[in-house]
Amino acid sequence: MEAIKKQLHSQSYKLTPQREATVRVLLEHEEDHLSAEDVYLLVKDKAPEIGLATVYRTLELLSELKVVDKINFGDGVSRYDLRKEGAEHFHHHLVCVECGSVTEIEEDLLGDVEKIIESRWNFHVKDHRLTFHGICDKCQNENNK
Repeated sequence: MEAIKKQLHSQSYKLTPQREATVRVLLEHEEDHLSAEDVYLLVKDKAPEIGLATVYRTLELLSELKVVDKINFGDGVSRYDLRKEGAEHFHHHLVCVECGSVTEIEEDLLGDVEKIIESRWNFHVKDHRLTFHGICDKCQNENNK
């Protein structure tokens, strides 16, 4: 929380009670890839006075400041994922097309690809996202029964 507060202050924003409630929900549910509506429902339990519009604005601000990453797994729903402190790049995801499970890959697998892009196309890569869509181990095992 302290690192996020410093990040907001460095960009001349305050950690208001509404923003803090939103960030706390994201921290408590780091593995869940929550939508704005999910965040709102969880925030509402803690602070019923906070409205959906406030949660949306807070998530957009946190996304702009790269505190969270806004992601879409192809289902039309934006989800929010806290960026790990000190992470140079967004982490990768494995999305099961059968059960909808999402597995995170923290390891940066694209370092060599970035070097090729930078040298061949003279393009300075700032970030990248990689999502694989397939069938998870659990669903494969159930399908083979």
